[in-house]
Amino acid sequence: MGAPEAGYRLCINYSRHNVCNWAVAAGDADEQCLSCRLTQPTPELADESHRPAWFKLEAAKRRLVYTLQLLQLPMQGLKFEFRAEAPGQPVITGHANGLITINIAEADDAIREQRRANLQEAYRTLLGHFRHESGHYFWNRLISNSEHLDAFRALFGDERQDYSAALQRHYEQGAPVSWQANFISAYASSHPWEDWAECWAHYLHMIDVMETASSCGLTLRPRHPNDPRFEPDSHLLRRRRFESVMDAWFAVTNVINNLNRSLGQQDAYPFVLSSPTIEKLRFVHKAIEDHTSAG
Repeated sequence: MGAPEAGYRLCINYSRHNVCNWAVAAGDADEQCLSCRLTQPTPELADESHRPAWFKLEAAKRRLVYTLQLLQLPMQGLKFEFRAEAPGQPVITGHANGLITINIAEADDAIREQRRANLQEAYRTLLGHFRHESGHYFWNRLISNSEHLDAFRALFGDERQDYSAALQRHYEQGAPVSWQANFISAYASSHPWEDWAECWAHYLHMIDVMETASSCGLTLRPRHPNDPRFEPDSHLLRRRRFESVMDAWFAVTNVINNLNRSLGQQDAYPFVLSSPTIEKLRFVHKAIEDHTSAG
């Protein structure tokens, strides 16, 4: 008897381009994995000089897709394209009608760090771009024209204000002096849509880090009884109160930052969560929870 048919085969972008490590079910007619098939073909992807950037872009996108699957979120109509700038043709990372465009230059660590410094951002990563832009897609899917809209406006502000004018004002005048009291980042203060997208991205950061910590069996039992604790929990992200999620998050980030400081590195988690910001994260949590329950 011959060997039984394998249950999976590697994505075609592994064997052909070496930019993917996911697999495809043996019975699936599509040669690409779930993540790769979300990437729209562009001339940049055929350019060998962009292969290292494509590799990094797909790795970040797979992390996003994995978390969206974990949270049982819809991805119908969600697409990605990776574009390179040319003289007189800037590429703006952003979202429009389900299509997320990422500037390939963001995959260059030196360029991205320079932009972070120029914009005085505490945090800027390739994965952060994917998560932030996906927030705009999910605002349309979960909040717009839903029963959550009034609560959104009460918490984040009225998104019907002129978006272009709000961004122009932000870039010309900067964030309010006391933005930390109400927003997770300076950019979040520019417009309610950006506030939502920043909080959405942050919530996905939380979910991924804690799911990874649980999968690794991380346990935190500090000697001081008042220090935050963390126990591996396969149900951490499902059927769990928001307060429990936040308690676990504070425990994990406390350790992450202290380990980084021991190595002479900057804080891996350079955020301070104010009470209004935590309430916004609670709103994101509830919007996802309500969608999952309805499904």
